[in-house]
Amino acid sequence: MVLEKKVIEEVSGWLRLFDDGSVDRTWTGDPGIESMAKPVPSHDQFIDGVSTRDLIINTNSGLAVRIYIPKRNPDDADKLPLILHFHGGGFCISQPDWYMYYHIYARLVCSARAICVSVYLPLAPEHRLPAACEASYAALLWLRSVARGELPEPWLDVNADFRRVFLIGDSAGGNLVHEVAARAGNEDLEPLGLAGGVTIHPGFVRAERSKSELEKGESEFLTLEMLDKFMGLALPIGSSKDHPITCPMGSAAPPLAGLKLPPFLVVVAEEDLLRDTQMEYWEAMKKEGKEVEVLINPGVSHCFYLNKMGLDKHPHAAAQAHHLIAAITDFIKSH
Repeated sequence: MVLEKKVIEEVSGWLRLFDDGSVDRTWTGDPGIESMAKPVPSHDQFIDGVSTRDLIINTNSGLAVRIYIPKRNPDDADKLPLILHFHGGGFCISQPDWYMYYHIYARLVCSARAICVSVYLPLAPEHRLPAACEASYAALLWLRSVARGELPEPWLDVNADFRRVFLIGDSAGGNLVHEVAARAGNEDLEPLGLAGGVTIHPGFVRAERSKSELEKGESEFLTLEMLDKFMGLALPIGSSKDHPITCPMGSAAPPLAGLKLPPFLVVVAEEDLLRDTQMEYWEAMKKEGKEVEVLINPGVSHCFYLNKMGLDKHPHAAAQAHHLIAAITDFIKSH
């Protein structure tokens, strides 16, 4: 007799964990959101102004990336800056080839005239933290190997300016931007140059609820249930949200003053549940003399720009997404 698996944890719509340790990430919620989580196949031809390819960069671990290259303009520089992107999803869900990332990062590389390398991160609970941090850093070291000519990658060899690498991450991926940048400060990356970091609505939290968590409305991309359950599944067993990966401005984290960091742009949504802790991070960075800017998008919630249907329906959200892309473009062009 085959025993039926039992669900021992569920994050509504997004994830079900069974008693045998297996995980089902089939979307079970609003069909409109499901379309945002559909994979977009890679394509060598230029579509939406970009060409994409998926590439395994470590055959032992299976670590892979998706590369976006914009169609060349006559006035482009010979070499384009590089974006190393870490996707969000509470360390538990999502992939770089999902439509929600494709539609916005295709826009960003065309606007910023940059190449994007987006990392397929190992997901929790099968791979708890710091697995995503290790994979993210391994991707940076792979770029260094390509820059040194040790591992050829034709798209990057021909087109990339390895001296201008920008780390960009959404939500939990914003945490990875901080982690990778902090670790890279102690590494010889030559000839790679880490030019900046952009944390977009980073998943910075602490064990004690912030005021914005208690007062702000929930959205399709972040609820308190998602926050608590994803953190419970992702953090090392026995850890609280005060862990250095989720609370880099907290007392348990390495002091910010001692970190060698590139210039940072912290992007905050006014209606985000995590707004207050994101602002705490910005203020702590500023207090320690780090080169850090903040961009606040009014009237929008967590990762609003990933929801293409929402942007199409709501002019204000669409305008704020345009403003966000313009601000990141300006940040890249000025560093």
